[in-house]
Amino acid sequence: MLLAIADVYEPPAILRGPMIVPQNLATSSLFTRKMLWMLAGSAVVALFALVAVGCGNSSAAPVTATSGAATASVMLSDPATCQSPNGPFAHVYVTITDVKASVNSGAGDNDSSFVDLTPSLSAKPMQIDLLGQANNQCFLASLGATTQLQAGNYQQIRIFLADNSALVSGNACNGSANCVVLSTGGNYPLLLSSESKTGIKIPSGQIANGGFNISAGQTKDLDIDFSTCVSIVQEGNGRYRLKPVLHAGEVSTTSTSINGTVVDSVTGNSINGSVLVALEQKDANGIDRVFMSTIATSAGSFVFCPLPSGPYDVVIVAQSTAGVVYAPTVVTGVATGSALSSIKIYAPVGATSPATLKGIVITQVNTSPAVATAADVQLSALEQINSGLTVTIPLLPNSTQSSATLALSTTSGSSCATGTDCASYIMVLPAATSYVGNFSASGTSLSLSLVAASYTADAITFVPSSGGTLDCTPSEVKSTAILPIAGTTVTVAPLSFTACIAGF
Repeated sequence: MLLAIADVYEPPAILRGPMIVPQNLATSSLFTRKMLWMLAGSAVVALFALVAVGCGNSSAAPVTATSGAATASVMLSDPATCQSPNGPFAHVYVTITDVKASVNSGAGDNDSSFVDLTPSLSAKPMQIDLLGQANNQCFLASLGATTQLQAGNYQQIRIFLADNSALVSGNACNGSANCVVLSTGGNYPLLLSSESKTGIKIPSGQIANGGFNISAGQTKDLDIDFSTCVSIVQEGNGRYRLKPVLHAGEVSTTSTSINGTVVDSVTGNSINGSVLVALEQKDANGIDRVFMSTIATSAGSFVFCPLPSGPYDVVIVAQSTAGVVYAPTVVTGVATGSALSSIKIYAPVGATSPATLKGIVITQVNTSPAVATAADVQLSALEQINSGLTVTIPLLPNSTQSSATLALSTTSGSSCATGTDCASYIMVLPAATSYVGNFSASGTSLSLSLVAASYTADAITFVPSSGGTLDCTPSEVKSTAILPIAGTTVTVAPLSFTACIAGF
């Protein structure tokens, strides 16, 4: 009887939000909400885990995958009782080479029904510490997986480990691909049986409801409760063997992610260049602010996981290696647990160069004479898509723009007027009108916005190093509407804050 392994602490539902530094601190209410996610998450020791298995074949009939697309990722739970300083193990390292799933409960080792969830791992296996701190991503996402699954009832999952003789980049195991590190400092290979060849198997009998169910347009996470501490067998003479143990009936699904693939509207292929995807939510004033952002893979795929409940709007910008800047794409009403499948982005007809906005932010204390004071500034480019929707258009990803928005700190300098601190900025953005559409599980239809492209430079000030305390009165200043012109730099009128908190 082959069973399973792994260990992590899974926080309660209210603590499962992404522990991230916000891309945009927008308003005090939005920032406070994000800080609560971070503080709650950081108060929990999240421990990674892996693996599973099964006993014999199931008699359940195979379930055929239906049409549509969805994506799976995995989170693992169960607090470790064997971890140092109270237990014997400091680390348990395993090297993962693949994760596969099948709709056929009786699928054999090489059955064609298996879907490869982590195709990149075969060329670059990943070593993880089952007792290590989680990196705040779902399990498959942390392995670089954004593979989409056809909808269906997946009744068998297999996790493959590398043979101990395999070469592993950055190996922490003193030569072996899998090992245990004792709290006393000893490092010993973790011996395997068939796991490296046939995979550690999770059959339908050990999955809640008899299968991993995915509907068209959905993405789900597989939550597996393992017991790592009873899965390591000490055989004597410094030999440790993996005997994975899974508690039957503790495998279930949760919906905590959003994913998709970005493609060129003409070719249907991924973009040869950089694609930035921003996940946005409305602030107290109804303006979409960046909640998270990511760079899509070379295949155009992306995943955000785990996420608190939505809905969200997804905003995408892209630039090809040939210099073509695509029109922004906005997909609205995306609920947590959605798979966006293929999202088309459109190259504008005619001028395809970016537009550039440049300007200066000024801060001071409103006294006579005025006194210079510093502030932290979050600078965004806002665009009205229609009468009820204003979004943040992310900055085009390049060597000078590494995030969706700009973070500035005003300081004194020769370019600042007497009695002020200031900071200069440059924002490179798409010059074309956006495409927009409401999410649909059967495929999102996009159309050109009826509102011509124009940007508003939006600056929000915070007390330096305060963790999000708003500065200045008012704390937010906006420019007038700016028409972006491809290949042209437009100078924005100074964004001035005159009633800031003194002393910085």
